[in-house]
Amino acid sequence: MKSNWIKYVFIIFVIAVIIAVIYKVNQKENKKEEEPQKTATEEEIIKDINLGVAEFDTMNPILSQNKHVQEISRIIYEPLFELDSEYKLQKCLVTDWAKTSATTYLIKLRNDIKWSDGSKLTVEDVSFTIDILKQIPSIYGNNVQYIVGVEKVDEDTLQITIDHEIAFFEYNLIFPIMSKTYYEGQDFSTTEKNNAPIGTGKYKIVQNDNDKIVLNKNENYTRDELTPETITITKYANLGELYNAFKLGKVDVITTNNTSIENYIGTIGYNKQEVVGREFDYLALNTQSAVLGRTEVRNALSHAINRDNIVATQYNSKYKVMDYSLDYGSWLRGEAGDNSYNPEMSQQILQQNGWEYKYNRWQKTENYITQSLTFKLVVQASNQTRVNIAEMIKSDMANIGINITIIKASDNQYQSYLQNKSYDAIITGTTISANPSIETYMNMCNFNSEELNNLMAEVKNITKEDLLKEKYTRIREIFNEQKPYIGLYGSYYAVESSWTLKGSAAPNWYNVYMNINNWYKN
Repeated sequence: MKSNWIKYVFIIFVIAVIIAVIYKVNQKENKKEEEPQKTATEEEIIKDINLGVAEFDTMNPILSQNKHVQEISRIIYEPLFELDSEYKLQKCLVTDWAKTSATTYLIKLRNDIKWSDGSKLTVEDVSFTIDILKQIPSIYGNNVQYIVGVEKVDEDTLQITIDHEIAFFEYNLIFPIMSKTYYEGQDFSTTEKNNAPIGTGKYKIVQNDNDKIVLNKNENYTRDELTPETITITKYANLGELYNAFKLGKVDVITTNNTSIENYIGTIGYNKQEVVGREFDYLALNTQSAVLGRTEVRNALSHAINRDNIVATQYNSKYKVMDYSLDYGSWLRGEAGDNSYNPEMSQQILQQNGWEYKYNRWQKTENYITQSLTFKLVVQASNQTRVNIAEMIKSDMANIGINITIIKASDNQYQSYLQNKSYDAIITGTTISANPSIETYMNMCNFNSEELNNLMAEVKNITKEDLLKEKYTRIREIFNEQKPYIGLYGSYYAVESSWTLKGSAAPNWYNVYMNINNWYKN
């Protein structure tokens, strides 16, 4: 009995040893398998980004007319204020600001900002940049055209004075600030120092030769953690070469408004994001005219125009239908109304408001006076695309029984119509500004509403975000109800990136490289 008990203990012991040995061996094997996998993953993360620029001119962001250089400059140079992914104004080189009167602004700079050469950002740098912008041709010239004075208040504070009140003038202060000391004694436009100007941004220029530009992390920039170590920007003679380089995997990101880009780079092997552009065309309606002054007529017209057909026919669907000047993604755009193509609804709106269709035209009789629904549409004769669009609008109107006359104006006549607002309706357009003011559009339509006028006066001096958004929500509601103009379409452009490029991207027309901090490749 005792020998059997000893035998059982011995067997259990042997089994326990065997299990322990097997467990240990398996643990070692698993560890061996895991370690190479971890190492491989680490080795696959590439922290170098490759960009490209076609028809390079200069790395000076104030002088450059090159769209690609302007986009890249956002990660090298910084403005007083910047726009976020919703085009909301954010402080960049500024720690505080105040509108102290209708025409004066106090700006307080951050005191921890250094240029890439280690020198400190100063009030003099800001003043120098504004002076330069007022003296030379620049894409930022309009931003400072109404500034009449820049005064130093103290070491970190300056006062900017403009010649008249401008709604949301602070949105103009998004131009890159340049170093006064760096350009001391130099001709700003021609100096060789424009080869690699210093900046306060995330990256700095360490090489700029005939073939490429190399950026490294700016060690004096400490506000964000940066993943990319080096950014190499190859120079190409033309866009065709740039597109081909992207197709071959030599460039990680390209941006283009070329509506036929797929013909160059194909349709697979890359990621694509569409970004709302800055071009916006609309049909301005003179709300003081006898016919178009009627709200029901403007509402009927908004449903009569087949804008999807216009975009498909004239722009190969590379533009998008756009209702409102802030529909490019602004945080102040409000809720969209119903402007869908619906000819039946157009006719119903007219009928419900006392219009009758007889004798081949819409008529309305009030106080024994009969009014016919017809108007003249002005278009610039030299702009063939808009002429085609005018003809399509005329056809759409005829489809619901409205007869319009197209006036094909010469360039001088067209400008005269715009300046004098001597039209019933006119096809026009604009390059959208960062400034969210809608005054220009209302003025183009001679639109007068006491409530809207009061709201537009109020928002000029509101800095509290929730209150500002509330006011703009009501402004959009008034627009939806009154239809002072009919938005036609807005431009889009594409941001294509290599499938190996990782990290979040939130490009908009202000900053393509919004989240470059966390980009990498594997």
